Amino acid sequence: MLRSLRRWFLAALAVAVGLPVLLVLAYRLVPVPVTPLMLLRDAPVDRRWVALEEIAPALPRAVIAAEDNLFCGHWGIDWRSLSAAVEAYAEGERAGGGSTITMQTAKNLFLWPGRHPVRKAIEFPLTLLIELLWPKRRILEVYLNVVEWGDGIYGAEAAARHHFGKPARDLTASESARLAAVLPNPLKWSAGRPGDYVLRRAATIRRRVGQLGPLLDCAPGA
Repeated sequence: MLRSLRRWFLAALAVAVGLPVLLVLAYRLVPVPVTPLMLLRDAPVDRRWVALEEIAPALPRAVIAAEDNLFCGHWGIDWRSLSAAVEAYAEGERAGGGSTITMQTAKNLFLWPGRHPVRKAIEFPLTLLIELLWPKRRILEVYLNVVEWGDGIYGAEAAARHHFGKPARDLTASESARLAAVLPNPLKWSAGRPGDYVLRRAATIRRRVGQLGPLLDCAPGA
């Protein structure tokens, strides 16, 4: 009985470890067909995979400026921001920040939405695996193709067409900043019909893009 349980445990462990590795290796080369969030949301899915070269360079640069200034230099985890987020959570405050673009990519590809510590713990090894096996531009490409930009709107191409009526390659710097500005809450905020807060946040993002300099070296257009 114990031997049988041990075999089942080892088999389950092999699947739990091996399957993510195989998927990360596959997703380095092929488009991601679907994500858990797409399956969980009760809305028709609009997503159109495009290569990073078919996305205006202004968008990945704006997203880095908005979401993860140190993206080009870290190994998937911004320890300083993460430490501040953990302290806030321990003190009962809303634990914003701490999540890098690579961590968000890992979450979107493999995990469920939410801020539960268990999900965060699973996110760590997946993040490091992605950083180990993918170049930075592939991380950007996958993230920009799977991230949510509205109810049922996933990826830069669908977002550009939905909010601005144009393909992602034609996005302006202003439109890119507005798309980056709504990423924290794309179901509440609209890039196409922005309120004052989104417009202010977009203006801040545009200024930050101009200030980051070498910190954008891994982004298109650098």
